[in-house]
Amino acid sequence: MKIIDIIREKEVTLSFEVFPPKTDAGYAAVEEAAAEIAALKPDFMSVTYGAGGGTSKNTANISADLQNKYGVNVLSHLTCVSSTKEDVRSMISTYKEKGIENIMALRGDIPKEGRVCYDYDHATQLIYDIKSVDDSLCIGGACYPEGHVECARQSEDIMHLKEKVEAGCDFLTTQMFFDNSTLYQFLYRIREKGIDVPVLPGIMPITNAKQVARSVALSGSTIPQKMKIMVDRFADNPEKMKEAGIIYACDQIIDLISNGVSHIHVYSMNKPDIAAGMMRNLASIIR
Repeated sequence: MKIIDIIREKEVTLSFEVFPPKTDAGYAAVEEAAAEIAALKPDFMSVTYGAGGGTSKNTANISADLQNKYGVNVLSHLTCVSSTKEDVRSMISTYKEKGIENIMALRGDIPKEGRVCYDYDHATQLIYDIKSVDDSLCIGGACYPEGHVECARQSEDIMHLKEKVEAGCDFLTTQMFFDNSTLYQFLYRIREKGIDVPVLPGIMPITNAKQVARSVALSGSTIPQKMKIMVDRFADNPEKMKEAGIIYACDQIIDLISNGVSHIHVYSMNKPDIAAGMMRNLASIIR
């Protein structure tokens, strides 16, 4: 089922992201974790994709298993940085052969060792190419409530976002954020610019202290004082830190739903216990 149709049909949705292993040696462990998360019956699951197609085979296989073995709707990622147009078209064909009809179109992070191909500079170009192959595919895109780290001004980032939507993006999923007021301000700004596709907030439960520094480094997300206090209090007790992180993320989600932002995507980091904890806390709200 297309993600856009799920969003239109259901008042509230909750979905989870998993990421495939970089090597075949780790496949079994990720497959097991993905199956456990699928057993929670989320509205859909997304499967990430390494820059340059580094995990393409595993992304496709995990996506197909989630959909065909476990009956979970799937959103398969596709990044284009350092990929050729032929690579991208081949991957789209692979997804279609496996019955996948939802693609998350991303530029991807530029590899530290540098790019090996310059066919794509932006996700907008990828969206155009997906549409040229099969206009019936449902396409998701990324957005950044605090602005993309490579854009000097948020207004510039929103301009590029509008181009992405005009290219054929059906819905957007945000980068992680930890203060809901950031999202509400962002939504006001993009709606003002005529961007009216559904926006799914991306929520990451912070369940250990190391995640804080990593999250800031990767996304530039602002860490609110409330979260800093939580981490300081529970950092030395892993079990308490995990539970506090789950509750913090659930509080974010409850506030979002209360304010009419009701289609939530969770970066669950391949951790079924965290996904289960969130489902447990939110069961009566999302069902």
